[in-house]
Amino acid sequence: MSNVNIQPLADRVLVEPAAAEEKTASGLYIPDTAKEKPQHGVVIAVGNGKKDEPLTVKAGDKILYGKYSGTEITVDGKDYLIMRESDIFAIV
Repeated sequence: MSNVNIQPLADRVLVEPAAAEEKTASGLYIPDTAKEKPQHGVVIAVGNGKKDEPLTVKAGDKILYGKYSGTEITVDGKDYLIMRESDIFAIV
């Protein structure tokens, strides 16, 4: 897990997306232009939740999220997503 000095607000979650697949199951290498955006990652930090809705995810959880969920940010050369907890489909 990374040590990032970002504290999400309310029901937002900071996620480190998994790396995109480098090659197919049959061993073919995938060019950068054809790589799929990952739809899973690890929660790095969570907000405090809303007044009547505490967050169910916590730092360290592996999650699944929507393909176009969240906003991409870069901190210290590393890419992250910040998204609402409602964009998360499951904890795996």
